[in-house]
Amino acid sequence: MASTSQPIIPIKSFLFHYTKTDAGSLPAFSGSAWRGALGHALKKTVCVVRNTPCNQCLLKNACAYSYVFETPLPANSEKMRKYTAVPHPFVLEPPSSVASPDYSLKINLFGHGERYLPYLIHALQKAGEEGIGAQRKIFDLQTVEDIHPAGDTKTIYTQGQLQTPSTATSPEIPALPPYIEILLHTPLRIKHDNQNIAGQNFNFSAFFSALLRRISMISYFHTDHPLETDFAGLTATAKTIQFSDQRLKWFDWTRYSSRQQTEMNMGGLIGSLNMDTRGLEAFWPYLWLGQWTHTGKATSMGMGAYTIHAASLPTHQQAN
Repeated sequence: MASTSQPIIPIKSFLFHYTKTDAGSLPAFSGSAWRGALGHALKKTVCVVRNTPCNQCLLKNACAYSYVFETPLPANSEKMRKYTAVPHPFVLEPPSSVASPDYSLKINLFGHGERYLPYLIHALQKAGEEGIGAQRKIFDLQTVEDIHPAGDTKTIYTQGQLQTPSTATSPEIPALPPYIEILLHTPLRIKHDNQNIAGQNFNFSAFFSALLRRISMISYFHTDHPLETDFAGLTATAKTIQFSDQRLKWFDWTRYSSRQQTEMNMGGLIGSLNMDTRGLEAFWPYLWLGQWTHTGKATSMGMGAYTIHAASLPTHQQAN
Protein backbone atom coordinates (compact mmCIF):
# COMPACT_ATOMS: atom_id res chain seq x y z
CA MET A 1 0.00 0.00 0.00
CA ALA A 2 1.22 3.47 -0.87
CA SER A 3 1.05 5.88 2.07
CA THR A 4 0.02 9.46 1.48
CA SER A 5 0.37 12.71 3.40
CA GLN A 6 -3.05 13.89 2.18
CA PRO A 7 -6.34 12.10 2.88
CA ILE A 8 -7.39 9.91 -0.05
CA ILE A 9 -10.55 7.84 0.26
CA PRO A 10 -12.19 6.56 -2.95
CA ILE A 11 -15.91 7.02 -2.38
CA LYS A 12 -19.02 5.91 -4.21
CA SER A 13 -22.43 7.34 -3.39
CA PHE A 14 -25.67 5.65 -4.43
CA LEU A 15 -29.28 6.77 -4.14
CA PHE A 16 -31.87 4.05 -3.55
CA HIS A 17 -35.31 5.14 -4.75
CA TYR A 18 -38.27 3.48 -3.07
CA THR A 19 -42.02 3.86 -3.10
CA LYS A 20 -43.82 3.54 0.22
CA THR A 21 -46.72 1.13 0.11
CA ASP A 22 -48.42 2.30 3.29
CA ALA A 23 -49.24 5.60 4.97
CA GLY A 24 -47.19 7.27 7.65
CA SER A 25 -43.52 8.03 7.94
CA LEU A 26 -40.45 6.94 9.82
CA PRO A 27 -39.26 8.84 12.91
CA ALA A 28 -36.58 11.50 12.74
CA PHE A 29 -33.05 10.20 12.11
CA SER A 30 -34.28 6.87 10.75
CA GLY A 31 -30.76 5.68 9.90
CA SER A 32 -30.81 3.42 12.96
CA ALA A 33 -33.91 1.60 11.69
CA TRP A 34 -32.46 1.26 8.19
CA ARG A 35 -29.09 0.06 9.48
CA GLY A 36 -30.71 -2.61 11.62
CA ALA A 37 -32.91 -3.84 8.79
CA LEU A 38 -29.98 -3.82 6.35
CA GLY A 39 -27.76 -5.81 8.70
CA HIS A 40 -30.47 -8.39 9.33
CA ALA A 41 -31.21 -8.80 5.60
CA LEU A 42 -27.54 -8.95 4.60
CA LYS A 43 -26.68 -11.59 7.19
CA LYS A 44 -29.73 -13.62 6.23
CA THR A 45 -28.60 -13.45 2.59
CA VAL A 46 -24.93 -14.41 2.89
CA CYS A 47 -24.34 -16.24 6.18
CA VAL A 48 -23.71 -19.97 5.65
CA VAL A 49 -22.56 -20.71 9.21
CA ARG A 50 -25.57 -20.22 11.46
CA ASN A 51 -25.43 -19.61 15.20
CA THR A 52 -21.72 -18.80 15.16
CA PRO A 53 -20.48 -15.34 16.25
CA CYS A 54 -18.72 -13.58 13.41
CA ASN A 55 -15.48 -13.21 15.36
CA GLN A 56 -15.34 -17.01 15.76
CA CYS A 57 -16.29 -17.84 12.19
CA LEU A 58 -13.74 -19.40 9.81
CA LEU A 59 -15.19 -17.30 6.97
CA LYS A 60 -15.07 -13.93 8.72
CA ASN A 61 -12.38 -12.53 6.42
CA ALA A 62 -14.20 -13.60 3.25
CA CYS A 63 -17.79 -12.71 4.15
CA ALA A 64 -19.72 -9.67 2.89
CA TYR A 65 -21.68 -9.33 6.13
CA SER A 66 -18.59 -9.62 8.32
CA TYR A 67 -16.66 -7.03 6.34
CA VAL A 68 -19.50 -4.53 6.05
CA PHE A 69 -21.12 -4.86 9.48
CA GLU A 70 -18.64 -6.46 11.85
CA THR A 71 -15.45 -5.29 10.06
CA PRO A 72 -12.98 -7.48 11.97
CA LEU A 73 -9.56 -6.21 12.88
CA PRO A 74 -6.99 -7.72 10.48
CA ALA A 75 -4.48 -10.01 12.16
CA ASN A 76 -1.54 -7.93 10.91
CA SER A 77 -3.04 -4.57 11.86
CA GLU A 78 -0.68 -1.94 13.25
CA LYS A 79 -3.60 0.19 14.47
CA MET A 80 -6.53 -0.27 16.86
CA ARG A 81 -5.03 -3.46 18.28
CA LYS A 82 -7.07 -3.07 21.46
CA TYR A 83 -10.33 -3.12 19.49
CA THR A 84 -12.31 -6.09 18.15
CA ALA A 85 -13.84 -4.17 15.22
CA VAL A 86 -12.87 -1.21 13.05
CA PRO A 87 -14.89 1.57 11.35
CA HIS A 88 -17.44 0.26 8.86
CA PRO A 89 -16.97 1.00 5.13
CA PHE A 90 -20.29 2.82 4.72
CA VAL A 91 -22.67 5.45 6.02
CA LEU A 92 -26.41 5.70 5.45
CA GLU A 93 -28.08 9.04 4.76
CA PRO A 94 -31.89 8.82 5.01
CA PRO A 95 -33.91 11.87 3.96
CA SER A 96 -34.69 14.30 6.78
CA SER A 97 -38.41 14.29 5.97
CA VAL A 98 -40.72 12.67 3.45
CA ALA A 99 -44.08 14.13 2.48
CA SER A 100 -44.80 11.91 -0.53
CA PRO A 101 -44.88 8.17 -1.33
CA ASP A 102 -41.42 8.52 -2.90
CA TYR A 103 -38.46 7.89 -0.64
CA SER A 104 -34.72 8.10 -1.38
CA LEU A 105 -32.03 6.56 0.80
CA LYS A 106 -28.40 7.47 0.17
CA ILE A 107 -25.43 5.26 0.99
CA ASN A 108 -21.74 6.21 0.80
CA LEU A 109 -19.28 3.34 0.33
CA PHE A 110 -15.61 3.80 1.20
CA GLY A 111 -12.69 2.18 -0.61
CA HIS A 112 -13.04 -1.59 -0.88
CA GLY A 113 -16.61 -1.40 0.42
CA GLU A 114 -17.72 -0.76 -3.17
CA ARG A 115 -17.03 -4.42 -3.98
CA TYR A 116 -20.12 -5.39 -2.02
CA LEU A 117 -22.61 -3.16 -3.84
CA PRO A 118 -24.61 -6.07 -5.37
CA TYR A 119 -25.01 -7.61 -1.90
CA LEU A 120 -26.12 -4.27 -0.48
CA ILE A 121 -28.67 -3.70 -3.24
CA HIS A 122 -30.18 -7.12 -2.66
CA ALA A 123 -30.19 -6.65 1.12
CA LEU A 124 -31.70 -3.16 0.98
CA GLN A 125 -34.40 -4.44 -1.35
CA LYS A 126 -35.24 -7.26 1.07
CA ALA A 127 -35.04 -4.90 4.05
CA GLY A 128 -37.66 -2.63 2.48
CA GLU A 129 -39.93 -5.57 1.68
CA GLU A 130 -39.73 -6.90 5.25
CA GLY A 131 -40.46 -3.47 6.74
CA ILE A 132 -38.51 -0.69 8.41
CA GLY A 133 -38.86 0.54 11.97
CA ALA A 134 -41.08 -0.57 14.83
CA GLN A 135 -44.20 -0.27 12.66
CA ARG A 136 -42.63 -2.22 9.78
CA LYS A 137 -43.20 0.38 7.08
CA ILE A 138 -42.93 -1.29 3.67
CA PHE A 139 -40.64 0.19 1.01
CA ASP A 140 -40.53 -1.11 -2.56
CA LEU A 141 -37.15 -0.55 -4.24
CA GLN A 142 -37.53 0.89 -7.75
CA THR A 143 -34.13 2.08 -8.93
CA VAL A 144 -30.59 2.78 -7.74
CA GLU A 145 -28.66 5.78 -9.02
CA ASP A 146 -24.89 6.19 -9.14
CA ILE A 147 -24.05 9.71 -7.91
CA HIS A 148 -20.98 11.32 -9.45
CA PRO A 149 -19.02 13.64 -7.10
CA ALA A 150 -19.94 16.55 -9.40
CA GLY A 151 -23.62 15.83 -8.77
CA ASP A 152 -24.54 14.02 -12.00
CA THR A 153 -26.51 10.78 -11.61
CA LYS A 154 -26.95 7.61 -13.66
CA THR A 155 -29.44 4.81 -13.07
CA ILE A 156 -27.50 1.58 -12.63
CA TYR A 157 -30.19 -0.70 -11.20
CA THR A 158 -33.80 -1.22 -12.25
CA GLN A 159 -36.10 -4.24 -12.54
CA GLY A 160 -33.46 -6.59 -11.19
CA GLN A 161 -30.77 -5.56 -13.66
CA LEU A 162 -27.49 -4.04 -12.44
CA GLN A 163 -25.05 -2.08 -14.59
CA THR A 164 -21.43 -1.49 -13.69
CA PRO A 165 -21.07 1.74 -11.69
CA SER A 166 -18.41 4.33 -12.39
CA THR A 167 -15.02 4.03 -10.72
CA ALA A 168 -14.74 5.25 -7.15
CA THR A 169 -12.63 8.38 -6.70
CA SER A 170 -11.63 10.52 -3.77
CA PRO A 171 -13.67 13.77 -3.83
CA GLU A 172 -11.84 16.67 -5.44
CA ILE A 173 -10.94 19.35 -2.90
CA PRO A 174 -12.13 22.79 -4.06
CA ALA A 175 -10.43 26.09 -3.38
CA LEU A 176 -10.77 27.28 0.18
CA PRO A 177 -13.35 30.09 0.51
CA PRO A 178 -12.49 33.02 2.81
CA TYR A 179 -15.37 32.17 5.11
CA ILE A 180 -17.39 28.97 5.56
CA GLU A 181 -20.47 27.70 7.36
CA ILE A 182 -20.62 24.10 8.61
CA LEU A 183 -24.17 22.80 9.00
CA LEU A 184 -24.62 19.84 11.36
CA HIS A 185 -27.62 17.96 9.98
CA THR A 186 -27.77 14.97 12.32
CA PRO A 187 -26.66 14.72 15.96
CA LEU A 188 -22.90 14.97 16.35
CA ARG A 189 -21.76 12.96 19.34
CA ILE A 190 -18.14 13.40 20.42
CA LYS A 191 -16.73 12.31 23.76
CA HIS A 192 -13.77 13.57 25.75
CA ASP A 193 -12.72 11.80 28.97
CA ASN A 194 -15.86 9.63 28.61
CA GLN A 195 -18.09 12.71 28.67
CA ASN A 196 -20.21 13.97 25.77
CA ILE A 197 -19.04 17.37 24.58
CA ALA A 198 -21.97 19.76 24.87
CA GLY A 199 -22.39 23.10 23.12
CA GLN A 200 -20.61 25.25 25.68
CA ASN A 201 -17.50 23.05 25.54
CA PHE A 202 -17.51 22.34 21.83
CA ASN A 203 -14.49 23.62 19.91
CA PHE A 204 -12.61 23.16 16.66
CA SER A 205 -9.97 20.97 18.28
CA ALA A 206 -12.55 18.40 19.41
CA PHE A 207 -14.30 18.46 16.03
CA PHE A 208 -11.12 18.08 13.98
CA SER A 209 -9.52 15.45 16.23
CA ALA A 210 -12.55 13.18 15.83
CA LEU A 211 -12.59 13.77 12.09
CA LEU A 212 -8.84 13.16 11.67
CA ARG A 213 -9.08 9.91 13.61
CA ARG A 214 -12.02 8.68 11.53
CA ILE A 215 -10.48 9.56 8.15
CA SER A 216 -7.18 7.96 9.18
CA MET A 217 -8.90 4.72 10.22
CA ILE A 218 -11.02 4.50 7.06
CA SER A 219 -8.01 5.11 4.82
CA TYR A 220 -5.96 2.51 6.72
CA PHE A 221 -8.51 -0.31 6.83
CA HIS A 222 -10.53 0.24 3.65
CA THR A 223 -8.23 1.76 1.01
CA ASP A 224 -4.84 1.28 -0.58
CA HIS A 225 -3.77 4.76 0.57
CA PRO A 226 -3.20 4.76 4.35
CA LEU A 227 -2.81 8.27 5.69
CA GLU A 228 0.63 9.11 7.08
CA THR A 229 0.77 12.72 8.12
CA ASP A 230 1.88 14.92 11.00
CA PHE A 231 -0.90 13.85 13.34
CA ALA A 232 0.68 15.48 16.40
CA GLY A 233 1.32 18.74 14.56
CA LEU A 234 -2.21 18.96 13.14
CA THR A 235 -3.73 18.16 16.52
CA ALA A 236 -1.62 20.77 18.29
CA THR A 237 -2.37 23.47 15.71
CA ALA A 238 -6.09 22.66 15.83
CA LYS A 239 -6.11 23.82 19.45
CA THR A 240 -5.21 27.34 18.30
CA ILE A 241 -8.15 27.62 15.87
CA GLN A 242 -11.59 28.80 16.90
CA PHE A 243 -15.01 28.99 15.32
CA SER A 244 -16.04 32.55 14.53
CA ASP A 245 -19.58 31.76 15.60
CA GLN A 246 -21.47 28.67 16.68
CA ARG A 247 -25.20 28.14 17.03
CA LEU A 248 -25.64 24.68 18.46
CA LYS A 249 -28.22 22.84 20.51
CA TRP A 250 -28.28 19.42 22.06
CA PHE A 251 -30.82 17.09 20.48
CA ASP A 252 -31.85 14.10 22.58
CA TRP A 253 -33.11 10.96 20.90
CA THR A 254 -33.04 7.27 21.64
CA ARG A 255 -32.94 4.14 19.59
CA TYR A 256 -33.70 0.55 20.48
CA SER A 257 -30.80 -1.85 20.14
CA SER A 258 -32.08 -5.33 19.32
CA ARG A 259 -28.59 -6.71 19.94
CA GLN A 260 -28.41 -5.29 23.48
CA GLN A 261 -32.21 -5.35 23.94
CA THR A 262 -32.32 -1.91 25.47
CA GLU A 263 -33.00 1.73 24.67
CA MET A 264 -29.83 3.68 23.93
CA ASN A 265 -29.40 7.43 24.27
CA MET A 266 -27.90 8.78 21.06
CA GLY A 267 -28.24 12.52 21.54
CA GLY A 268 -25.82 14.97 19.99
CA LEU A 269 -25.26 18.49 18.70
CA ILE A 270 -27.04 19.96 15.69
CA GLY A 271 -26.85 23.50 14.33
CA SER A 272 -24.27 25.60 12.52
CA LEU A 273 -20.64 26.65 12.85
CA ASN A 274 -18.98 29.58 11.08
CA MET A 275 -15.28 30.04 10.42
CA ASP A 276 -12.89 32.60 9.04
CA THR A 277 -10.62 30.28 7.05
CA ARG A 278 -7.33 32.12 7.46
CA GLY A 279 -4.81 29.52 8.67
CA LEU A 280 -7.18 26.66 7.83
CA GLU A 281 -5.35 25.44 4.71
CA ALA A 282 -3.88 22.27 6.28
CA PHE A 283 -7.27 21.25 7.69
CA TRP A 284 -9.37 21.98 4.62
CA PRO A 285 -8.98 18.60 2.82
CA TYR A 286 -10.16 16.76 5.94
CA LEU A 287 -13.10 19.08 6.54
CA TRP A 288 -14.25 18.70 2.94
CA LEU A 289 -13.87 14.92 2.88
CA GLY A 290 -15.77 14.60 6.15
CA GLN A 291 -18.99 15.53 4.34
CA TRP A 292 -18.97 11.97 2.98
CA THR A 293 -17.49 10.11 5.94
CA HIS A 294 -19.38 11.94 8.72
CA THR A 295 -17.72 12.15 12.11
CA GLY A 296 -18.31 11.32 15.76
CA LYS A 297 -20.27 8.31 17.01
CA ALA A 298 -22.81 6.15 15.14
CA THR A 299 -21.77 7.42 11.72
CA SER A 300 -22.86 4.28 9.86
CA MET A 301 -26.48 5.02 10.77
CA GLY A 302 -26.18 8.61 9.55
CA MET A 303 -25.11 10.50 12.66
CA GLY A 304 -22.50 13.25 12.47
CA ALA A 305 -23.57 14.33 8.97
CA TYR A 306 -22.59 17.84 7.91
CA THR A 307 -22.20 20.00 4.83
CA ILE A 308 -19.93 22.98 4.15
CA HIS A 309 -20.98 26.14 2.35
CA ALA A 310 -19.14 29.29 1.41
CA ALA A 311 -20.48 32.17 3.50
CA SER A 312 -20.15 35.91 3.87
CA LEU A 313 -18.21 37.53 6.67
CA PRO A 314 -20.42 38.71 9.54
CA THR A 315 -21.15 42.42 9.50
CA HIS A 316 -19.01 43.17 12.56
CA GLN A 317 -16.00 41.43 10.95
CA GLN A 318 -16.52 43.29 7.68
CA ALA A 319 -16.31 46.56 9.60
CA ASN A 320 -12.94 45.53 10.99
